[in-house]
Amino acid sequence: MCELKYNADGLIPVITTDAVSGEVLMQAYMNKEALDKTLESGDAWYWSRSRQKLWHKGEESGHFQKVKAVYADCDCDCLLLKVDQVGGAACHTGERSCFFNEIKTFGERRGSLSVLRILNDTIRNRADDPQEGSYTNYLLDKGKEKICKKVGEEATEAVIAAMKEDNGELAGEIADLFYHLFVLMRSRGMDYTDVLGVLESRHACGADTPAREAKPKKK
Repeated sequence: MCELKYNADGLIPVITTDAVSGEVLMQAYMNKEALDKTLESGDAWYWSRSRQKLWHKGEESGHFQKVKAVYADCDCDCLLLKVDQVGGAACHTGERSCFFNEIKTFGERRGSLSVLRILNDTIRNRADDPQEGSYTNYLLDKGKEKICKKVGEEATEAVIAAMKEDNGELAGEIADLFYHLFVLMRSRGMDYTDVLGVLESRHACGADTPAREAKPKKK
């Protein structure tokens, strides 16, 4: 680890992100003791400048942060935490992220991978807390056979849209396919992070197509 550079108050700024989606959740500060506690415990600890004390994230709200990785920037004067956000809210306002005050946007925003996390969480919440009239609960109640049938139907509709060369329709059909695949994963006790892990392992081995067997690169 590089030699970290703390400011005159003995603090170093920390950016905290979701370990899977990359969403920026919050910005805070650590002193050396907070960093040591974080590295030792695997929970995020910060230094509260307003209270002038160590702050175990989630100690009051229950929204703890389970740290997956800690990085320093190129100058070693800022830290990046990648975490699993317990309880869903990193901000004291109850928002997922502290960065929700939009000032200005430039051009069209085409979407974010964070929506996959939102979709996954929504389906998981329906499974844990069924709601009357929920299509997700209908599929989960019907079981694997029904869900697999829907996955096949949506895949076929995506192929038809592609053959029609209608990209707008294709995007919609792929979105429907994504949804039903997420429901299938939930029915099997999986979620999208299991699939991301497979993709990452293939990428590490140099695999660039689903059909290519993921073998270690030859040196």
